[in-house]
Amino acid sequence: MTVTDTGFDEVTAPLRAELLAHCYRMSGSASDAEDLVQETYLRAWKAFHRFEGRSSVRTWMYTIATNVCLSAAKARRVLPVGLGGEPSNPLEPVAPSTEVLWLQPLPDAALGDPGEAAVAREGIGLAMVAALQVLPAKQRAALILRDVLQFSAAETAAALETSVASANSALQRARASIGDGAARDGRRATELSEHEKRVWDEFCAAFERHDIDGVVRILAADATWEMPPIPGWYRGAEAIGELSRTQCPAQVAGDLRMVPTVCNGLPAAAMYLRDPGADVWFPFQMDVLTFTDGALTHVSAFLDPADLFVLAGLPTELR
Repeated sequence: MTVTDTGFDEVTAPLRAELLAHCYRMSGSASDAEDLVQETYLRAWKAFHRFEGRSSVRTWMYTIATNVCLSAAKARRVLPVGLGGEPSNPLEPVAPSTEVLWLQPLPDAALGDPGEAAVAREGIGLAMVAALQVLPAKQRAALILRDVLQFSAAETAAALETSVASANSALQRARASIGDGAARDGRRATELSEHEKRVWDEFCAAFERHDIDGVVRILAADATWEMPPIPGWYRGAEAIGELSRTQCPAQVAGDLRMVPTVCNGLPAAAMYLRDPGADVWFPFQMDVLTFTDGALTHVSAFLDPADLFVLAGLPTELR
């Protein structure tokens, strides 16, 4: 039986998780990645009758997905730390910026069962994806296809619809731009030490107790904190404590509820905020934690996270 005799869903459905991860690496947005995968499958379904098996179905689908992403490429997505500038004053009022395209995390639950999506989980660390966004779209694609997915030079050139020489040139420029240390991520959730697991638990418990001093104690002294779409970022555990005391709408114990989860392979916590006057909690932010050498060194707290909670398989309210 040839691949064209086999049902479209049967041969393409097992690739969905890794294609979602690919579109996420390319776009830097979990929400956009979902739309890009949908467009990929639509184009593939329309063209399936013309597929002649000259390449594997996987290579063919990646070629379509890559070109969908290149066609939809926008201005690069960033995190507040990536904007440069000095740390912000935690006592100054915060306001979101709609002029910047912000990087989003990708909940691991969106990739399905871990045993079925090992390829998808490679190269989706938050720092790695942020570093990829610095590259022009074609260079980004060349680097992902070659260095993350281990495509051959010929397969990469075919996916980019260019010559091998041109694809290799894009790859070289991408490698030179990224450098060796630009995409270093924290410890994966599956690799945390017992100490780091306790810190993760205490991070959640301290916020639920409204114990800001407790949050400060478990952060590294020089920890950084960012809150896209707020463009500022903050350095130092004490400054982060002041930010929480003065800017967070939670006022007493029980205003926040925390649900541990995993995003980009990293430990995370879904933060729910109580609705004033009612015992119902709604999505408030998704906190992605970076552990370095046993210490909690960075928190990316993504505000307005309703779509992220859905992708993470979390409820849209708690009662």
